Amino acid sequence: MKSEFTAVFEKRGKWYVGYVEEITGVNTQGRTLKETRKNLKEALALILETNRELAEKRLSGQNVLKEPIAVNI
Repeated sequence: MKSEFTAVFEKRGKWYVGYVEEITGVNTQGRTLKETRKNLKEALALILETNRELAEKRLSGQNVLKEPIAVNI
């Protein structure tokens, strides 16, 4: 599954700070913009994976309906 999000990068002193505009908690830093981009992709993947795993554990054994949802903004 491929999704697109908005990455925001700020130069703060000798560091770059990056975060994903649409998802709270996805943020990172790096010495270069390239490093920060790489770190941010990893952070986003980990957050999405972890959220999915936590939801699966919480819903385990319950009668729920799960389906894909897509929006155009």
